[in-house]
Amino acid sequence: MTSNASIATPFQDKVAIVTGAASGIGLATTNLLHAQGAKVIAVGRNSNVETLARPGIVPLVADVANEESAIRAVALAKEKFGRLDILVNNAGIIINKPVVEMTLDDWNGILAVNVTGAFLFSREAMRAMIPAKQGAIVNVGSYACYQAFPSIAAYAASKGALAQLTRALALEAIEDGIRVNAVGSGDVVTNITNKIHADGPGFLAEHGKNAPIKRAAQPEEIAEVIAFLASDKASYLVGAVVMADGGMSVALK
Repeated sequence: MTSNASIATPFQDKVAIVTGAASGIGLATTNLLHAQGAKVIAVGRNSNVETLARPGIVPLVADVANEESAIRAVALAKEKFGRLDILVNNAGIIINKPVVEMTLDDWNGILAVNVTGAFLFSREAMRAMIPAKQGAIVNVGSYACYQAFPSIAAYAASKGALAQLTRALALEAIEDGIRVNAVGSGDVVTNITNKIHADGPGFLAEHGKNAPIKRAAQPEEIAEVIAFLASDKASYLVGAVVMADGGMSVALK
């Protein structure tokens, strides 16, 4: 019989890395996994991630597009907690520019964080998980992997690539007991668009009303899906892109 304690702490004795952990979906995921028993390496680009430090959460200031960051994060998980069970590739950035105005640096910057970062962290995580023949990787994608809007070509391309990376990695990793899946989020009330809108969360809350559900998601709602995909409850999901987007990916308008 399953005890109430094991239901409340499904990640007891598990160790996770969460990228983009300082805010939004990453912060909500870090808090949820930790509350459910996991030890977490919380990776963030800026020093504000250090405010997450507490027993069971170790912050790491690092740029996910840097190969050494992935190596360091995995090494830190093993150094502090002795293992690695879960990776959440959440770090992401967006730019709002027509292609004719976009520089090569703009394009490369989006792909470096949103795709290359996920590749680097997944590679290092898999190297750590393979000896144990178990693990879970969850990539945080977007309905933009299926739909596009003007001025988000780089972001949409990166999320489409992330969905395909998820599928390809899943086929390689399952041979070693590692499940790779993704969540395709809709508009979520976060600060990801702060650099292109004066009130990023406000813009996303308003844009989210275009979804059939008529609202944007809160970060905690997406974190619940991530936690499910990382848990044993999702044991038969391999290479799935679970769309948690309020119906955006199936809407015609």
